[in-house]
Amino acid sequence: MRTELRANSLSFIESIVMGIAGSAPGYTIAVTTAALIGTAGFLSPGSLIIFAVPMLGIAVAYKALTKRMADAGAAYQWTTQVFGRFFGFFSGWALLVASMVFMVTGSLPIATSTLNFIAPALTKNVIATTGVATLWFLAIAVVLIAGIKLTSKIQLFMSTIELVILAVVAGAAFVHIGLHGAVNPFSWSWFGFHYTAGGFAGAALVVIFFYWGWDVTANLAEETADAETNAGNGGFGSVFVTIAYYVAFTLAALMLFSLKDAEGFSDNIIYHIAVASGLGRTGGLFASVAVILSSIATLETTMLQFSRTLFAMGRDGGLSRRFGVVDERTETPVRAMYVLILVGLVVLWVSSLMPSINAIITDSVNAIAIQVAYYYGLAGLVAAWVMRDAYRESVLRWVGLCLFPGASALFLFAMAIYAMTTYNMVTNIVGIGGLIAGIVFFRPTRAGLPRAPEPAVAE
Repeated sequence: MRTELRANSLSFIESIVMGIAGSAPGYTIAVTTAALIGTAGFLSPGSLIIFAVPMLGIAVAYKALTKRMADAGAAYQWTTQVFGRFFGFFSGWALLVASMVFMVTGSLPIATSTLNFIAPALTKNVIATTGVATLWFLAIAVVLIAGIKLTSKIQLFMSTIELVILAVVAGAAFVHIGLHGAVNPFSWSWFGFHYTAGGFAGAALVVIFFYWGWDVTANLAEETADAETNAGNGGFGSVFVTIAYYVAFTLAALMLFSLKDAEGFSDNIIYHIAVASGLGRTGGLFASVAVILSSIATLETTMLQFSRTLFAMGRDGGLSRRFGVVDERTETPVRAMYVLILVGLVVLWVSSLMPSINAIITDSVNAIAIQVAYYYGLAGLVAAWVMRDAYRESVLRWVGLCLFPGASALFLFAMAIYAMTTYNMVTNIVGIGGLIAGIVFFRPTRAGLPRAPEPAVAE
């Protein structure tokens, strides 16, 4: 049976689009802006820039490591080679758990935005929302099983429309603010550092969730043309696009609404911004289209990360080798996709037992951030170790390729550890318990894992 994915399927432009789709500006703004404002208040715009710095450090790590070894397992494979099977396995496992939780967080905004069109009164109904989310989830899974070429073309189409709509809504918001004034006048203090200890860590973890997802480009490296260059640059470049959109909409939300109102718009704050900007319900529905497209796009990329990581772990023997094969016709890891569908539907419907959409999303965001901080952090440490001799070429190169990723990794670990002491029981059970559950599946004696090569400085 085949164990190779379809090579040369994605171009550089498609890689960038995949990175943007993974971070999902429309979805993330709609769902997570309220959570960020609830955590950081008026410091929210600044936190998106401050905490983007360690994220860029991790993006540098991914870029350098992808250039060194393009592999569908990405962080899992790099960590395994440098730090051994144990840390490698749990790097991959953390991504799998984060992806499983995101099946809920990513599916619900599609459902609520869809219900905005057909039955607005049901957008707060957990069961109705979960039912619609299930239909979308299955439809997306079918597209992914059909193959990466079809998936990439759909992503390019959806992301283009999404970014255009978001630009129009953001522009309308600032025009409205300029003409009619702001509820909260702009202040440069919003970009300051006057956080409380708990607020600093909490904001950092929410921002990690904001930017998470661009690394799908590394998981698609085996399917990307000239992957050593295109896959790494695609993910790195996409981070800058998302920073611009996130800061713009957070500023718009703070200037259009009171803090209390902004915190309450966790269902789809872009819809409310469009309406408040004078675009009316029609503009709000167009905003909902952007959220739907973005939610589909990010759910697709999350499924891609899950399936490619599970495939790589199966191929190397880290998990059952049954997952490490691809379908002869579609050249996709279909068995990994079947596992994803089953687990995703179970997690989605278990979440419906929670009292509200807002509770589901808040706890999911926090739990995912713990997992992401762990496997991103490991990748940063791997890059620091592999590039530790870069000083022989220049000190500046060593700072960029070794110190920057390593410091970013330590920052993510520190924030995750502190934040765990402030989270509620549900978040910690999902975030920490999900990671610990990997012990059940870890087998230290599994054969077939690659032997660690000698460290090398990237070109």
